[in-house]
Amino acid sequence: MTLIKSKPTTPGRRFHIGLSNEDITKDKPEKSLTKVKSRNGGRNNMGRVTVRHRSGGHKKRVREVDFKRERDGVEGRIAAIEYDPHRSSRIALVYYTDGIKKYVIATKNMKVGDKIASGTGIDVSEGNCLALKEIPLGALIHNIELRPGAGGKVARSAGIYATVLAKEGEYAHVRMPSGEMRLFNLKCRATIGQVGNGEHNLISLGKAGRKRWMGIRSTVRGTVMNPCDHPHGGGEGKNKTAGRHPVSPWGVPAKGGKTRSKRKSNKYIVTARNKKKR
Repeated sequence: MTLIKSKPTTPGRRFHIGLSNEDITKDKPEKSLTKVKSRNGGRNNMGRVTVRHRSGGHKKRVREVDFKRERDGVEGRIAAIEYDPHRSSRIALVYYTDGIKKYVIATKNMKVGDKIASGTGIDVSEGNCLALKEIPLGALIHNIELRPGAGGKVARSAGIYATVLAKEGEYAHVRMPSGEMRLFNLKCRATIGQVGNGEHNLISLGKAGRKRWMGIRSTVRGTVMNPCDHPHGGGEGKNKTAGRHPVSPWGVPAKGGKTRSKRKSNKYIVTARNKKKR
């Protein structure tokens, strides 16, 4: 895809950088594969804000993407490459030979007319979904399952890929996009290839309004609030966190603390992405 830099005719256009979207072949989604997305503005059933900095946004329909790829032995044809407002990658509309339509994550070199399949004993080609035990070493993969049959959870965003490095016993050693080395059960499935739309990270929104179209509100610093609204608020002049270490709006320390759940296990991590924080 080609990057498009807008002419600076307005302040919002001055820093705007977009994509040509030349890879998209269909404007509107397949209606049978979409559903309405209810929005609550970050509020619960009591009307209280439980997730901050959310509100508004453009109306969007959820595309039901097939992450499990369970249609074994049935060949599918790529009918269209589409835009998905809920993810950074493109999605591909697949027509299977038995008449079923599905959405899958579009890979880097995927184009209309390509054939894809899933299951055992199929070719190791881009877009096909196989178990890790059938994928050769050094192959680039994405949409990896954490548990067999649970559907792909890992490496699904634009331009991302993981690499199969070794197989030992019941597990495969996979290098994650973050550099972490992790073990996956050989029965877990993954899709061959790199996720497309790798230029997504080069986009510049150009103005704050485009962030509001996404349903994301602005974040106000605690130091400019009143003492009743934030622990950092109040004081004469510009105070640096009011003489205390940075905390959240509820007084929880915001620096140096571990955020990972204590229930999570490290037994599948061979090499952490950051050894100091393992």
